[in-house]
Amino acid sequence: ATWTRLLPRQAREAQMQRFCKAQAIQRRLEEIEVTFGELEKQGIKLEKLLRDESGGDRAGPGGTGGTGRPTATHAAPAASPAELRTQWMNQLLYLVQKKNSLVCEESDLMIAVQELKLEEQQSRLDQQLRRFMNKEDAQKTPAERAAEQETLARLLEVVNQRNALIHVQEERRLSEL
Repeated sequence: ATWTRLLPRQAREAQMQRFCKAQAIQRRLEEIEVTFGELEKQGIKLEKLLRDESGGDRAGPGGTGGTGRPTATHAAPAASPAELRTQWMNQLLYLVQKKNSLVCEESDLMIAVQELKLEEQQSRLDQQLRRFMNKEDAQKTPAERAAEQETLARLLEVVNQRNALIHVQEERRLSEL
């Protein structure tokens, strides 16, 4: 029958889609890791500036331009020490906010990875269950019946895990509002 050829093809297509999603997630996780490193370096520079500011060393995170003060990209050359300190604190707070945003995104991506794994398990178990169900009950051995029940139980477990994951995502979204 046509559906016996169609189902495996649909399963392969869904598997390819999950694979592509997993690759995109992995790339984004790697980008986030690089960004974490960059933010950390910028934060360390700003913290050093804030600590050293009282000692007279006022080199900005972008360099001094030979003036002993940060270049125009970070502060106006005529900025007072208090203005510089405020600006650096604001930059540091921005970095913390950016890092927190990336932590949330990373967490969402890790949930998406778990969801993809569960989708893959569910697909595999669905296929196994269909093979069992294609055979008449009267023709099944006791071992096949037991394997069918075990597959069904595992499938229900995976569906429940996916539901729990969706519930966690919804709770997180609602708490962010």
